[in-house]
Formats: sequence, structure tokens, C-alpha cells
Amino acid sequence: MYYKSPSYRTFSYFNIAFLILISLLCVMPMIHIFAVSLSGKSAADSNLVTFLPIDFTLDSYAQTFKNANFLSATAVSVLRSLIGTAMGMIVTMLAAFSLSRTHLEFKARTFYVWFFLIIMIFDAGLVPHYMLIQKVGLVNSFWVLIVPHLVNVWNMILMMNFFRAIPKDLDEAAIVDGASYFKIFASIYLPVSLPAIATLSLFTLVGHWNSWFDGMLYLRSADQWPLATLLQTIVVVQDFSKTGINPEQLEMLSNRSVKAAQIFIAMLPILAVYPLLQRYFVKGIVLGAVKE
Repeated sequence: MYYKSPSYRTFSYFNIAFLILISLLCVMPMIHIFAVSLSGKSAADSNLVTFLPIDFTLDSYAQTFKNANFLSATAVSVLRSLIGTAMGMIVTMLAAFSLSRTHLEFKARTFYVWFFLIIMIFDAGLVPHYMLIQKVGLVNSFWVLIVPHLVNVWNMILMMNFFRAIPKDLDEAAIVDGASYFKIFASIYLPVSLPAIATLSLFTLVGHWNSWFDGMLYLRSADQWPLATLLQTIVVVQDFSKTGINPEQLEMLSNRSVKAAQIFIAMLPILAVYPLLQRYFVKGIVLGAVKE
């Protein structure tokens, strides 16, 4: 029987209490925002709401879902996140697989590794970046939200190091059987890399969902904005002309309730995606592969 000493039990209790405290600090702001979104105008404007709604009402959600600007921004964000994550992970995994090869297999490997490291460290700046986007014709286009973010050098380096840790016995066995590099990549590297792929996909998805500056910089029309850009304009800049709600409706609603409803709705997709990917995080680094 496994014996737990008094000091170990004491440490476990303090550790559990600390983790519960951290969890509450993460969850309580979301509960507060949800309560504000369900509260009436007077209670929300008076800052009386804590963790339970006062003068319960669903008017903020009703007006939010009637808001054409909010719905179009949500659709843009969903498309951007799905397409951007899929394309970004394809580019990341293919580049990482190529750079994970030895110098004998890929003679230009060292050059490209240093090339990516240099462009990751040194940035040309905002003005040259905008001029480049303008020259290639991506300004005021949906693809300006995706194409500039396809190559994430940090994610590529993480995936490259993960691929290099996979035992070479698998490569050698596949090469002996006559497999091509694409066959090795699809049949060996992808199945054993699900934890890394899930983690980097979540990072990429969250990055696309929360990105607001590129929409404000490159998209001239508010109906083309992603949801993060619209929320930044409403919450930070306090420009309610972009909400799509007429002034008469705003007089009957609390600005804090409307903003809280939109913020809470914007959190739901990421909160829904994380549990689907969580099961990959707790698995081994190499699934079912030969350990050296």
C-alpha cells in the first residue's frame, strides 16, 4: 500500500487549496460578466451587480443577436479562425518536417533555419509591412486576416523540435519499405504528433480569434471587421456607432449589459473548443512509437 506521510498530505491540501483559488480567480470574472449581461439597466449602470444578476432580463442578448454588425463580425471571426488555423498548421507542419531532416537529406536546412530565426528576431516595422500588404493587393480583403499569419516561426520551431525527437527507427523502417517522404509524413509523423498538433492548433486558433489590430488597420468597412475588432471599438474606444443598435434601443438598455453580453458570447467558442482538444494534452509525447 502506498503510504502518504503527514508532510505529503499537508502539501497536497495546500496545493489543492491553491489550485482552487487560482481556478476561482479565472472563473469569477466570467461569472461577473455573465451576471452583468443578464441584469437590468439601473443595476448595471449603478455597478451593483456582483455574481448574481439583478432585475433579470435577456434584452441585451436579444438586441445582440438582432445586431447585423455583430453577427457578420462573428461569421468573419469563425471563418478566419477555421481557415487560418487549418492553413497555418499545414504550412507549419510541412516546414517543420522539412527542417527536421538531417543535413544529408536537406542540404539547405541550415540556411533556412537561420533565415527563419533572423526574420523572427528582426522586424521591419509597421509601415513597411503595410506597404507590402498594399502592394500585393490584400488591403480591404478577407485574406489579409489570414495570409500574413500563415508562417508562425515560433510554432514551426516547436514542431520541428518535436519531429526531431521522434525515433529515426521509424523513418528507416519506412524507407526500407519504399515509402516516400510524403508517405512518411502522413503515415508516421502526423499520427504520433497529435498532442503537439492539438496544442499548436489551439494557440493558433486563439491568436486568430483574439486578433483585432489587423482588422482595424487593413479593413476600411466595419461590416468586414472580425469580432475582436468590433469589440475593441465598442469596449475600449466606446464607439457605439459601430454596434448596429439604434439610439432609442440604447436608451432602454445599459451599455455595460450590452458590452458584457457581447464579450460573454465572444468567449464561448474558445471555451467550447478547449475541452475537445484537452484529451490530447495528457497523452505521451510519442504515441505508440519505438522509444530509443
